[in-house]
Amino acid sequence: MAPSRNPIRAAVTSENQSVTTLELFFDLVFVFALTQITALMAHDLSWHGVLRGVLLVGLLWWSWIGFAWLCNIVKADEGSVRVVLLLAMAAMFVIALAIPEAFHDLPGGLPGPVVIAGAYFVFRALHLVLFWLVADGDPVLRRTLIRFAPSMLAGTALLLIASQYHGTTQTLLWAAALAADYGGTYLIDARGWRFRSAAHFAERHGLIIIIALGESIVAIGVGVTDLPISWPILLASLLGLAVSTALWWIYFDATVRYGERALEAEPQETRPKLARDAYTFLHLPMVAGIVLLALGLKKVLEYVGDVEHHHLDDPLKGVGLAALFFGVALYLLGHVGFKRRTVHQWSVSRLITAALTLIAVPLLARVPALGQLAVLTALLAGLVAFESVRFAQEREELKHGEQHA
Repeated sequence: MAPSRNPIRAAVTSENQSVTTLELFFDLVFVFALTQITALMAHDLSWHGVLRGVLLVGLLWWSWIGFAWLCNIVKADEGSVRVVLLLAMAAMFVIALAIPEAFHDLPGGLPGPVVIAGAYFVFRALHLVLFWLVADGDPVLRRTLIRFAPSMLAGTALLLIASQYHGTTQTLLWAAALAADYGGTYLIDARGWRFRSAAHFAERHGLIIIIALGESIVAIGVGVTDLPISWPILLASLLGLAVSTALWWIYFDATVRYGERALEAEPQETRPKLARDAYTFLHLPMVAGIVLLALGLKKVLEYVGDVEHHHLDDPLKGVGLAALFFGVALYLLGHVGFKRRTVHQWSVSRLITAALTLIAVPLLARVPALGQLAVLTALLAGLVAFESVRFAQEREELKHGEQHA
């Protein structure tokens, strides 16, 4: 990027680039948005409501991931890039503020669905324009951006059209918008993208998993904010924390390491494709699964703590029970796909645990909510214990040696 040609000031990243504090600051808005989505699904606890929540997660993920790629090739906290990143942060904050009205506009004020569509367009336009300027002197990258633009425009246009409808039609248009955005990106030849730092990319995605797990812990606290502390609340809270801890271990004990090493070992020509498949696409079910888990934990705490509306022996049922167990299953299946794509191995233990969480839902339909959460905790504790023993040597080599797990 010659200074005489480039219309912006930008500093290229190095191969060992670490995540900047500005990127972490940017992620704070993502935390707020996830909290808003969990509250929205809890307010409309139906299959349709959960589907809409998942669509919102997909929208936010696609917004966040764009700058994860961009800031892998130029530093986020230097030159003109930081100004654009702060503007994009403001656009995402507007989206987060309008999430309660994403599908149902409240009387008075601005139309919520239109606000989200407009802010999403601004966010994506900032990303695309900055990427275009950064790509000055790189005709291959610019051709890739030209192929990328139609899917972005189609997605934002469909969101704007969806804002004029209600009910199932509106939801289907949202799904079509995301399908256009995701599908268009998948069909583009990934070799046209640029990828510089495996360390930065892996760390960036690891931190977003931490942020999502933080939302699951926040959901525990929010679920009992107005309730007097009691032994059932303490027990349910500790079980929920144990579930979140297990999900943390599942990702950070080994996954984050073999993912980064796989990226480093991949030939430069095909590295962007591996990054797209393993991180851009296969981390989405992990994040969505954590958000669904947060919804389930929030409902469990309500059941065990709100003695005026529930008894301690009441089972969590329907959507709440499914969110609790299916969220964990989705998270584990994301890991299965990630390991298969990066190191070309099947994680049988995680696949079996995911299957057990799905099977448990109908079997636990009459078990009290606290017991349901205890079973989920036991399943994940069993997985962690098994992998700690079974793969102890491989994990040690992965952390301290040259071999992969």
